Amino acid sequence: MCPLIDGVNRNDKLHSMKAILLSQISMKRLLVILFSIICIAAGLTGPTLAQQRHVLVLEIDGIVHPISEGFIKRGVEKAKTDGAELIVIELDTPGGLLNSTRDITQHLLEARLPSVVYVSPRGAQAASAGTFIASAANFSAMAPGTNIGAASPVNATGEELTDTQKSKVFNDAAAEMRSIANLRGRNAEKLEATVLQSLSYTASEALEENIIDLIAGDLDDLLFKLDGLQTIVQPPDGPQVTIETTGANIRRLDMSLVEKILNFLADPNISFLLLTLGGIGLIAELYNPGNFYPGVTGVILLVLAWVSLGNLPVNWAGVVLIIFAIALGTLE
Repeated sequence: MCPLIDGVNRNDKLHSMKAILLSQISMKRLLVILFSIICIAAGLTGPTLAQQRHVLVLEIDGIVHPISEGFIKRGVEKAKTDGAELIVIELDTPGGLLNSTRDITQHLLEARLPSVVYVSPRGAQAASAGTFIASAANFSAMAPGTNIGAASPVNATGEELTDTQKSKVFNDAAAEMRSIANLRGRNAEKLEATVLQSLSYTASEALEENIIDLIAGDLDDLLFKLDGLQTIVQPPDGPQVTIETTGANIRRLDMSLVEKILNFLADPNISFLLLTLGGIGLIAELYNPGNFYPGVTGVILLVLAWVSLGNLPVNWAGVVLIIFAIALGTLE
């Protein structure tokens, strides 16, 4: 009888193992099915979200330079690709580089969707380069307590312009401002005065002089006041569109990690600090041969300094003097 009992037990074990295997296979199939459903849902959700009515909002806070220009260009392209109702640029800048400013105005003038530059928050400014950027948008708006103007060009390296250079630069900038103002139907005379006479205006003064179109307390107020307004996307012959912001979602586009790092480095104080610290690191390596870390750190800082200087107008005489001072310190 014992062999029979063993056979029964063996069969029971086989059945149990088979049941466990079938259960595991069923579970794997279930997981595969669930994963497939999730992938399909994600694939369908992406286009659905992109097609939802929305407004794309970008924030520019600080000096206008190639990094901010590239960010705005990416934002305009994304807004067009995703079918945004309009693109809003929240602006607070003391000014910036003329070349980057010209590129940004081109992006706004050539954009195939309505654009709004909103000088905010309260206490913000659209000075110098910011005046050009705000004027180039389809709609220009300001928060209470902000100002715009003082768009006279200056030499970024701190050197005094000769009379001939000053005349050329001022007249060129004034002509660009008049051209932008005429395209957007704004007060060309008053905007030109921001260049030739360095005039500035408060939000209420700018609205009264037809320099801007709206005063809005916040972003929601801005979108409420824009709803129903009409504009020509690409004047003078571009299509006329009606702004519809009621019920539209607000989506914000942030700088990528690389853009944030480059934006941080694109500061003259940071660039010269990196240059100085990098030189000190190399000096420390020379004083302590074989100590790996100071030299490597110094080289990394110097590379970052050159990346930073590559995004700025630089007085290279000053850079050479700093390098020369580091070299003299090393020799001493």
